[in-house]
Amino acid sequence: MICCLNPDCSQPINPDHNKFCQSCRTPLIPLLINRFRVLRVLSAEGGFGRTYLAEDSQKLNETCVIKQLAPKQSGTYALKKATELFIEEANRLQDLGEHPQIPTLFAYFEDNGFLYLVQQFIKGENLLDELAQKGKYKETQIRELLLDLLPSLKFIHEHQVIHRDIKPQNIMRRASDGKLVLIDFGASKQLTTTVHTQIGTQIGSYGYSPLEQIQLGEAYPASDLFALGANCFHLLTGVHPFNLWTINGFSWVNNWRQHLPSPVSQELGKVLDKLLKVDIQKRYQSADEVIKDLQVPPTIYVPQGGNKNQSLGNSPTTINRRGFIYGGLFLGGVTVAFVGQSLFSGKKSQTSIPENTPTPENTPTPENTTTPENTTTPENTPTPENKTSTNNLKTFSFEVVSTNASGNIINRRNESARYFTEDLGNGVTLKMVEIPGGKFIMGSPENEAGRDSDESPEHQVTVPSFFMGKYQLTQAQYQAIMGSNRSRFKGNNRPVERVSWNDAVKFCEKLSQKTGKNYKLPSEAEWEYACRAGTTTPFYFGESITPELVNYDGNYTYASAPKGQYRQQTTDVGSFPPNAFGLYDMHGNVWEWCQDNYINSYNNAPTDGSALTGQSSTKLLRGGSWRSTPDYCRSAYRFNDLLVYDYYSIGFRVVCSGAART
Repeated sequence: MICCLNPDCSQPINPDHNKFCQSCRTPLIPLLINRFRVLRVLSAEGGFGRTYLAEDSQKLNETCVIKQLAPKQSGTYALKKATELFIEEANRLQDLGEHPQIPTLFAYFEDNGFLYLVQQFIKGENLLDELAQKGKYKETQIRELLLDLLPSLKFIHEHQVIHRDIKPQNIMRRASDGKLVLIDFGASKQLTTTVHTQIGTQIGSYGYSPLEQIQLGEAYPASDLFALGANCFHLLTGVHPFNLWTINGFSWVNNWRQHLPSPVSQELGKVLDKLLKVDIQKRYQSADEVIKDLQVPPTIYVPQGGNKNQSLGNSPTTINRRGFIYGGLFLGGVTVAFVGQSLFSGKKSQTSIPENTPTPENTPTPENTTTPENTTTPENTPTPENKTSTNNLKTFSFEVVSTNASGNIINRRNESARYFTEDLGNGVTLKMVEIPGGKFIMGSPENEAGRDSDESPEHQVTVPSFFMGKYQLTQAQYQAIMGSNRSRFKGNNRPVERVSWNDAVKFCEKLSQKTGKNYKLPSEAEWEYACRAGTTTPFYFGESITPELVNYDGNYTYASAPKGQYRQQTTDVGSFPPNAFGLYDMHGNVWEWCQDNYINSYNNAPTDGSALTGQSSTKLLRGGSWRSTPDYCRSAYRFNDLLVYDYYSIGFRVVCSGAART
């Protein structure tokens, strides 16, 4: 089918063989600028154009979104303003495109008198739809939202940009991994000392926008933070702040708690109080200030006589990576008559994320059960005070498979590796595989599908030998050392998840104390070297993968491999074939923390296999997860998140560098 690009066409879908639209007789364009195949209309807004779903022929027919500016009126202020905002949005996306939570801009051009802006399309739903479908948010979800979006606001504010229209419709939850993406930069403005809108034009959304933006036409970083607080209120209570604003003006913020279905913790209450201050001077002035206050562990509200200080535990936070939903261009104001509405953003989300998968029934608790390791401590297992030498390493054999671009297995071979076993107590053990030292090329070539700029430049790294966990750390192993297990998908042999970087580091510290060895998270270089196991292809299997080989979202494909099963949860470790080093699940299942701070290129990265460390709140994740698309599972793919983030697609595996060599 081919879609007519006439914004007034009532029936734009046509058969492929048509040269003229069967409805309006407009000439049909098979490929816009010989690149984009338009599939269908996503939305039409106010006579200023349409938003289309399309495929990019230069990116393996990757789905994208095309926003068209086609005003019906010419020579008017509305046309001038619409064009100005459209161009601003393109410039804004170019300026901010390096950040993973900002929509990626593919192209910006004029064709047949219309302006077009092309962005990457990611399936998901906005938070207003999510609220309607799943109900009011809990406190933990609000904390997750705040810590998810605040780094994005910090980034745009540091780049002298204010969003000015943060509302649930402009916050998308990406279907591939559940992370939040801030969209719609059509209303954003470059920040000088203050930002003033032009006389007669109001940009923002009533109920979410603060006093200084609504009445004075001024916007500051603190203005975005007010809007973020109003979003939290809406999602917590289900009450649209616009309804309160129309009746009470801005005085509603003084009594926001009366609309809560249940009280929130004192800590979150203080944060929302300060976000929602009418007086901008009393409000948070930066995203960093809010993040700092959110680090205080929350307390549960308990009726009189209860334990008031009972902890809720850590809440998830995130910094999203690539693959971002398009941002609708906003046009607001008295003259244009689209106050509080996006000019080109869609009314409904394209695809919903999967519903929460229930915890499997009758799953045993970690106590008194075993992992894929030996159920009893084998003989000659070193005691905590002993170092491991090459004399007491054992050998195991395994089969390695290779695939072509279709994901078909084209080769099978037998390999072997050496390992030692760590006794964690109560019959729970941990197998550590010997990874021989060597050199490899880190990063990805420019022609690798799905690659990102932060995988450049390719560079040679020399990695000393070390030991690495044969499997992702299991729930039984984590329970044995830490005495707790917060995983969502319960099962002793499943990987532990919902662990933050801080949690993983604490585990390594306790394991080191118990064993007398030096356990830690892998450096990013160690992880990629161990994952590749001598390969240079996108995956250690070869050119592509299938859900029969890796636990990822099988609704998405890589190269010419077919679609397959989407399990929507973790699987037991060791369920899929290993790589040539004897390591399992280096692709998919759960993301794995690395030691390193995140940097957006390899220009200053270490070349000796060591980690880039220091004071940073953002750490590296590798390998993809059960929720990921296959390109996220590539050996070279780099993800980053706040070190306090503990989502149910994140786990880790350990390395040991303190084993004595003889």
